[in-house]
Amino acid sequence: MELNSRQRAQLRALANSIDTIIHIGKDGVGDNLIKQADDALEARELIKGKVLENSLLSAREGAEELAQATRSEVVQVIGSKFVLYRETHSKEKDKRIKLVK
Repeated sequence: MELNSRQRAQLRALANSIDTIIHIGKDGVGDNLIKQADDALEARELIKGKVLENSLLSAREGAEELAQATRSEVVQVIGSKFVLYRETHSKEKDKRIKLVK
């Protein structure tokens, strides 16, 4: 699912108030990190991550690699932080994030 600019803006606004829960370090994007991000996306739909200074990846590279591995969308990358979104199927419909058209 490709996000349009209005949906990205909506998700960026929602992401302002959430904490960073994913950290990509010197090991890069490994199996444990993918599992952690996948579980977080299923529970929350929207997660914020950070690429640490000792990582060999840029924030854009780390976000793209993690998004591909978790079947999610990169919402934004600013500095060393990034935001990922994936619609969940484990929550009830009325508790999911409702994207604008």
